[in-house]
Amino acid sequence: MSRYVVLGAGSTGTATARLLADEGESVRLITRGGSGPVHPGIERVAADATDPDRLTALVEGATALVNCAAPPYDRWTQEFPPLAASLLTAAGRTGAGYVMLGNVYAYGPADGPVTESRPPAPASVKGELRASMWADALAAHRAGRVRATEVRAASYFGPGAQSLFLLMAGRQLAAGEPAAYYADLDAPHSWAAPVDVARTLVAVARAGTGWGEVWHVPSFATLSARELAARLAAAAGAPAPRLTATSDRELAELALEAPVLGEVAEMRYLTHRPFVLDSTRTERAFGVRATPAAEVVAAVAAELTARLAADLTADLTTGSPRT
Repeated sequence: MSRYVVLGAGSTGTATARLLADEGESVRLITRGGSGPVHPGIERVAADATDPDRLTALVEGATALVNCAAPPYDRWTQEFPPLAASLLTAAGRTGAGYVMLGNVYAYGPADGPVTESRPPAPASVKGELRASMWADALAAHRAGRVRATEVRAASYFGPGAQSLFLLMAGRQLAAGEPAAYYADLDAPHSWAAPVDVARTLVAVARAGTGWGEVWHVPSFATLSARELAARLAAAAGAPAPRLTATSDRELAELALEAPVLGEVAEMRYLTHRPFVLDSTRTERAFGVRATPAAEVVAAVAAELTARLAADLTADLTTGSPRT
């Protein structure tokens, strides 16, 4: 039995911890509040991961440290650098392999399928931050101070995923209501399920052969937002979707009430033009395959319809039905 330390209990961190524990590995799951799934193979620990001494003590003896944690989207520039530095320090002190969960921001706008060999060309503050985090880890790897790798995924879509598409339009599509999404609705886009992100993280961490390289999570589909909306509505048993594109002005107005949406504007190039991620190299190296698209969409539809039913029950209980 090996020990793995997983940081973060969001959709990917939870799935990663569960997969490792289900395969008989010992897992220490670290979050600020000690949250996470209840499992005999998972030890949940409350800790501040930006404290390198505390984190080092928790990582000592681990085979690998897998980071699935990220600060709030509107706090990246302030909170990501100290977190990244602490993770790198802990990995270097303990000798644990360091598996970073990244994203595609560092690539910038791209024409044609994006492979791992594409050099960084960030076109946003967040993209520059992600590029610098990997550059620091790669430099430490090449200097022999750590063994590091980064796993990158396209836009999330799956149960529990906190993706822009689901946050802006998921509930409305499942309910048969008009919905709006900040995108070119007809631009093809790759979509990744959190469970496939977790499978890739686990495969890379357990193999121990991909250090110093970037790996792409297999996407379950490449679809436009309009096509994905149609599939989701159909799976939820809802009418054909009435999906419109949110304008820049409308997004700015929404951000007045939900400031985090103000952080989306600089990533406009990712939603308003095609972005296709190629994962051929990862699939060949680690044998990871994406979950069938129909299965992912059905799971999301089931989750959303369950929430709608719970909302309706709550409304009827309180005597405040929705209109």
